[in-house]
Amino acid sequence: MERINVLVTGAKGFAGRNLVEALKCVRDGKDRTRPGISIGEIFEYDLGSSREELDRFAHECGFAFCFAGVNRPKDPADYMPGNLGAAEELLNALKKHGNKAPVMLASSAQASLAGRFGRSEYGLSKRAAEDAFFRYAEKEGVRALVYRFPNLAGKWIRPNYNSAVGTFCHNIANSLPVTVNDPEVELELLFIDDLVDEMFRALEGKEHRCFYPGEGETVNGVKYDGLTPLPDPKGDFSYCPVTNKAKLGRIVELLELFRSQPETLVMPAIAPGSFEKKLYSMYLSYLPKERVAFDLKMNTDERGSFTEVLKTVDHGQFSVNISKPGVTKGRHWHNSKWELFIVVSGSGLIRERRIGSDEVLEFRVNGERITAVHMLPGYTHEIINLSETEDLVTLMWANEIFDKEHPDTFFENV
Repeated sequence: MERINVLVTGAKGFAGRNLVEALKCVRDGKDRTRPGISIGEIFEYDLGSSREELDRFAHECGFAFCFAGVNRPKDPADYMPGNLGAAEELLNALKKHGNKAPVMLASSAQASLAGRFGRSEYGLSKRAAEDAFFRYAEKEGVRALVYRFPNLAGKWIRPNYNSAVGTFCHNIANSLPVTVNDPEVELELLFIDDLVDEMFRALEGKEHRCFYPGEGETVNGVKYDGLTPLPDPKGDFSYCPVTNKAKLGRIVELLELFRSQPETLVMPAIAPGSFEKKLYSMYLSYLPKERVAFDLKMNTDERGSFTEVLKTVDHGQFSVNISKPGVTKGRHWHNSKWELFIVVSGSGLIRERRIGSDEVLEFRVNGERITAVHMLPGYTHEIINLSETEDLVTLMWANEIFDKEHPDTFFENV
């Protein structure tokens, strides 16, 4: 498979940096989920890079991503040279060398100039960059991919800049106040992992294509707002199909829930690929050092200790039990609760007896061979540390969070 050299302008920005690191993982064989791509050199161009470097990169690249641009200049007059200028700088360098490599432009939903974006100077500058890409593609016979991104989110995005979600994550993670003027305002968010996934599809020639019907235009009975893509494999534009919509109030509510997790130990329901999963991942990336690690409450006595580690909304809880040498713990049973005991260090004996029966089930367990043992409903059970010198360490999982008002726990010797 031919290796492709990839140029990323704006390589030190939020999206560019994430893409560059993802490309490196594929190039170095750390990420093997992209068998259809072989990465050669990765050319990183940003502020501080020289024109000579761009000239060489434009000569040698096989695909060019344009993430360069400005979104919050001190002077609004800098929008046009910062965005249109960055696009033209790349295109002129490619044209100079007759390089027909595919080109991708990171534009913005504001380039639609629809609704509240109608007078956006930023949107006007991005629209001009789009037009430059389309003209270049038509004249040079080059494949161009123009993406209008909504609000971006994810790890490494700069807080207190142009991302409300980044600011919320940073402030709440650092116990700083947040201000929400209207909790009903809804944001459309494109998380960085979904963006990067689409960029790899672009490298493979499998990008998603679309049109953008004009504001107020009706297509197949649907009235469009100028911002919503209409999927079409022959579309002029490209788009990321996976975005998430959430209201500001809900975002802050979730972040406050995440912040309290070290105290409550409760992990909310987080489905694979869900908005909650993506937001939690983003939130964690803002934790200061002093909050990365947190102490757990150890319930200790002469027998050892019992520590609750994690509670989930719908999948029970995890705990760690430490038994001193020769100690027996348990000697109780449950009606409907069930558990798994997993000894990770030491040597022990687990015994279970069905209530009303004399038959005892015995399981020898040790940390040398990890085994999971069910604590069966209706069976009284105990765990014995067989060692005279070593602690017995057991990871325990129960299918439900312990409810002291309804413990479903009844003491009885095995």
